[in-house]
Amino acid sequence: MARRAPPPPSTEVTALHLTPDTILLFQLGPLVVNMTMAMTWLVMVLLLIAARLGTRALRHDLRPSKLQMGLELLVETVTSQIATISPKRPERLVPFVGTLFLYIFTANILAIVPGYVPPTGSLSTTAALALCVLIAVPYFGIREQGLGAYLRQYAEPNVVMLPFNIIGELSRTLSLAIRLFGNVMSGTLIAAVLIAIVPFFLPALMQALGLLTGVIQAYIFAILATVYIASAVTAHEEVAASRAARSPSQNRERSD
Repeated sequence: MARRAPPPPSTEVTALHLTPDTILLFQLGPLVVNMTMAMTWLVMVLLLIAARLGTRALRHDLRPSKLQMGLELLVETVTSQIATISPKRPERLVPFVGTLFLYIFTANILAIVPGYVPPTGSLSTTAALALCVLIAVPYFGIREQGLGAYLRQYAEPNVVMLPFNIIGELSRTLSLAIRLFGNVMSGTLIAAVLIAIVPFFLPALMQALGLLTGVIQAYIFAILATVYIASAVTAHEEVAASRAARSPSQNRERSD
């Protein structure tokens, strides 16, 4: 009698997903919806609801709602943090940098909810966020300096530095995506492993650590985005100031 082949491994065993992209929820025709997409839209909806509730009845007297006070405090805090890096009109960066911070903060902080998977643990999400920063840097730079002045800074101090400046611009965008993805993914992976080993003592500790890590990563991403944008905006001003400082001496030499 021939031996029966051993049964295949059960597919009911829970797999350890390194990224929420691999968790498929459902499919609508050619559109495949995975966990990253679902959690991204969930975070967006929650932020829209919070913004709507906090701004639907704005009051300018001494008794605003608690949610309005919280939103005002958040805007003031973001503005003050941007002002430490870019003192000249920091409010121009608040909508973009504040949105980045709120999205990453909310996406990470909801990790304490059972069944929730942070979309920032997906490289596609972090790459999209970094791509937004890559686009925002020339946008703000060109808006403040003009197209010609912004492009000339890539050839500073001389044209030999042009390829190196372009590579530096792309590499720091890549580092933004990899840094956020790596920290969120590794934190989720370590928490899952430790909770599986010691399930009775570590869940609360790991959740607290995850909250702290999520806040720190949101802050770091927003601050680095501000630094990159501020450097693009102020680079031309510094070059113009140095040229203006040299021009009087050059004029004196010509007159002599």
